[in-house]
Amino acid sequence: MKKSTYAGTVGGLLSFCIIFLVACGGSPTVKPPEKDIVEVREKFEVRVSDNLKKAIAFINSNKGRLNDTVVLINDSLLSGLYEKENYQPLWSAQENWSPLGDSLYAFIEHSREYGLFPSDYHYRALSGIRQKMAGDSLARKDAALWSRADLMLTDAFFQTARHLKQGRIGRDSLTNRNDSAINNEFYLDIFHLARHTGNISATLHDLEPKHAGYDSLKQGLKFFLDSIQTFKRYTFVAYPNKDSVALHNALQRRLFEEDIVASPTELIDTATWRQSIMRYQQSKGLKTTGRINENTANSLNFTNWEKFKRVAITLDRYKLLPDTMPLSYIWVNLPSYYMQVISMDTLALESRVIIGQPKTRTPLLTSNVSNFIIYPQWTVPYSIIFKEMLPKIQKNVDYLRKENLMVVDKNDSIIDPHTIDWSKLSKNHFPYLLKQRQGDDNSLGVLKFNFANKYSVYLHDTNVRWLFSRANRALSHGCVRVKEFLKLADFLVRDDTLKYHPDTLRSWIARQEKHIVSGFHRVPIYIRYFSCEGKNGKLRIYEDIYAEDKVLRERYFADKPIL
Repeated sequence: MKKSTYAGTVGGLLSFCIIFLVACGGSPTVKPPEKDIVEVREKFEVRVSDNLKKAIAFINSNKGRLNDTVVLINDSLLSGLYEKENYQPLWSAQENWSPLGDSLYAFIEHSREYGLFPSDYHYRALSGIRQKMAGDSLARKDAALWSRADLMLTDAFFQTARHLKQGRIGRDSLTNRNDSAINNEFYLDIFHLARHTGNISATLHDLEPKHAGYDSLKQGLKFFLDSIQTFKRYTFVAYPNKDSVALHNALQRRLFEEDIVASPTELIDTATWRQSIMRYQQSKGLKTTGRINENTANSLNFTNWEKFKRVAITLDRYKLLPDTMPLSYIWVNLPSYYMQVISMDTLALESRVIIGQPKTRTPLLTSNVSNFIIYPQWTVPYSIIFKEMLPKIQKNVDYLRKENLMVVDKNDSIIDPHTIDWSKLSKNHFPYLLKQRQGDDNSLGVLKFNFANKYSVYLHDTNVRWLFSRANRALSHGCVRVKEFLKLADFLVRDDTLKYHPDTLRSWIARQEKHIVSGFHRVPIYIRYFSCEGKNGKLRIYEDIYAEDKVLRERYFADKPIL
């Protein structure tokens, strides 16, 4: 092929592609101007509109990227909305912010009070634009600058609405709400409502969970934010960390920030290093080992910024609950070691609980309490038999007598344990059940509450009630032990006091009679993991006993900037 023919062919193909892109709306992909000064006031709105149109076309072909630093998350929503609005600015007019624009910016500025991160809503860029316009008269005539600010505000509105309504931590099998109707049209309706009412705060507030615990936590968060005034960034010490060098470097920077070591980078000899860690541990009342451990890392990471992230996670957990909670329900919050019974929006009962150890966690679940058993018999789960009991029985069969355990075969016949060759039994061969005789020394205590679940856990009394006085009550194999078990039983049968008078339940227990109590209205039970609460207007943060918050922090909030 001749060179001229080849060039002509290529040129023709390029011309065809350009025409095709223009016809299909694929062009222009030219970056919108960074600056567009309009001297004639009458032309200002036209030029802002023109810049909006160019910017929308650009972000549509660049996956929402407006420039090197700004990405618009809700680009498809923005595209449709501005097209319907004929590419008119939504938050400003004639070189001035509208009252609605000022209101939205103020909401973003104070969004931490809602457990939100201002950086998710272009706060730094918007703040810079507003400051520039306030101090530079020429900037106020920049149509390109106004159009960029308008797009960022619209994107921020939709993103804020999403985060207040649905949260950021993702849905899972435990989520108790139906989001099928929450789509782009839903958020467009929210935008039009805000514009119609002229009230940004009220419109966004209506998207939040209607839950007393959520409101209390927000109140505690407000007190916390007011008390600290500002956040300071500290080095986060990821522990455990397979990269020992990275762990050492992070720890040295963190100790430097605490004025424990003199330099964040200079080499420190082993003796000085141990003394530095011991000095920090002593200052925080920790065990002085001179070595980094989980407690020391947790203490170093318990900064105000990390506390805020914990609150943000908990506020989002409320957004996984139903929009409307039942009239009556049982609420077990694992990190607080407390159970609450809510009836008609009132706290009817509160009780200390004992929950599963970290290695045998109490599962998160939703169910309904269907009945309770007075003087229950405990069938030991195989997991406990093989992990704990079998080795002890093989050492001394008398362990069964001491623990009030009987051996039962598949026909439910009691077997003399001394007739069994325990040395031949294992996880792969164990044709028996171990059951604990009912009575005051039964591990379930004198009362057990049943609710359907795949984990074979339940609420129950205990034969070691003194453990309720301990601060750390993550002690069980997974079931939840309830201190005020009798009050819970009274609540469940409260509508049938003729048949189940409180004296009746107590007399059955006194006579050690076994009874199955059912027929009452089933009461929903929620076992949840909320590590932060608002108490008396202040913030209370519990230990992250199962490291559930740690997982979510690393997945969603690890690298959040302060601004």
